[in-house]
Amino acid sequence: MAVGNTGNRAAKQPTLAQLRAFAAVAEHLHFRDAAAAIGMSQPALSGAVSALEDGLGVQLLERTTRKVLLSPAGERIAARARLVLDAVGGLMEEAEAVRAPFTGVLRLGVIPTVAPYLLPTVLGLFHRRWPGMDLQVHEEQTASLLDGLAAGRLDLLLLAVPLGVPGVTELALFDEDFVLLVPREHPLAGRKDIPREELRGLQLLLLDEGHCLRDQALDVCREAGRGEGADVTTTAAGLSTLVQLVAGGLGVTLLPRTALRLEASRNEHLATGYFAEPAPSRRIALAMRTGTARQEEFRAVAAALREAVRPLPVWQTD
Repeated sequence: MAVGNTGNRAAKQPTLAQLRAFAAVAEHLHFRDAAAAIGMSQPALSGAVSALEDGLGVQLLERTTRKVLLSPAGERIAARARLVLDAVGGLMEEAEAVRAPFTGVLRLGVIPTVAPYLLPTVLGLFHRRWPGMDLQVHEEQTASLLDGLAAGRLDLLLLAVPLGVPGVTELALFDEDFVLLVPREHPLAGRKDIPREELRGLQLLLLDEGHCLRDQALDVCREAGRGEGADVTTTAAGLSTLVQLVAGGLGVTLLPRTALRLEASRNEHLATGYFAEPAPSRRIALAMRTGTARQEEFRAVAAALREAVRPLPVWQTD
């Protein structure tokens, strides 16, 4: 419905339902998809958006037979609507955290190079300690997880740090060494004191762009004096594929200690080499929005996780 000139008529205060409907349409630019996203019927959603336009006296959408577009005013008001909805969500979260800590939904984001190796410990801990919490796990790369945390789509992240992101608080859990995974007949197989400088001349296999483990491996190589332009001719989307490439003789790779048992222990074509001290390592932490209403819960989760991972091949942070 196009809204005409309303003169000096005062705007009517919108309802939260109207704002949710409009925000969904602004995100999806499609009435059916927006209705499905927020669990509302399409007629009800269309009516809520029309009522919002009528109440504000502003045309928010440009409707055609093929698509929905935001008007210039709609662009600005959509941003305001998201802020209002985020604030209301924060208010409800605050009340829930006070009323019933360690209950309700917890949306945990985990990076792919951590998820397979730590989730058994994480899920077991939540099952034992906080059975009233509905833990929902989302495996994504770091950039996507941080976007989800900022947008309120995720509550807590389990990933490698440091992040250096304003508004995000890191709760360190543990450090773990990297080991060198090589083909069984490789000259470095079984070595316990490999100098980092050995990385300068090796055929290194890495994960694809976007994985933080790729960046960490490249940082280790730079520290060892490997040139910026050193060739990396083969990459993989996941650690399991990377391990199979090593087993096939295409090169070597750096593997976190927590991944070693699951990924490489049963493959007779692989061997491990360990670096001389201090070995290259990475730090794993929980990350939360600074000032979140659930920060005390999340700090308790971090403390419990530090204890739970003690049997793993990791070492505690200071």
